[in-house]
Amino acid sequence: MVYILDTELVKRTSIYFALQKIFGIGKKNSTFFSKKLGFSINLKVKQLSNEQIFELLNYIEKSKFLINDKLKKYQSFVFKKLILIKAYRGLRRLKGLPVRGQRTHTNSKTSKIYKIKH
Repeated sequence: MVYILDTELVKRTSIYFALQKIFGIGKKNSTFFSKKLGFSINLKVKQLSNEQIFELLNYIEKSKFLINDKLKKYQSFVFKKLILIKAYRGLRRLKGLPVRGQRTHTNSKTSKIYKIKH
């Protein structure tokens, strides 16, 4: 198994899908990283050499993207900030209700039952 940024990448998958398993890297960033380093999107993880893995790891770390723990900390900070300033979004999220104006009379009964705990 190959580990990049504390995430296990399955060897039989292509690099395009394997990079998407890292928290904070989606489809767009996955293609960006693979094209920038000269990898084919269809390249399997098991075909990568140790030098290529090291090069990929360095490039991801040097990029300005928030990935893994940094992104999780940032999201929790934003959520706590919304609660602290008592914004509508923060209070709705704290109560476990829909945030973006959805109907609550007949819908979102499950979100009322299972409140989100952050």
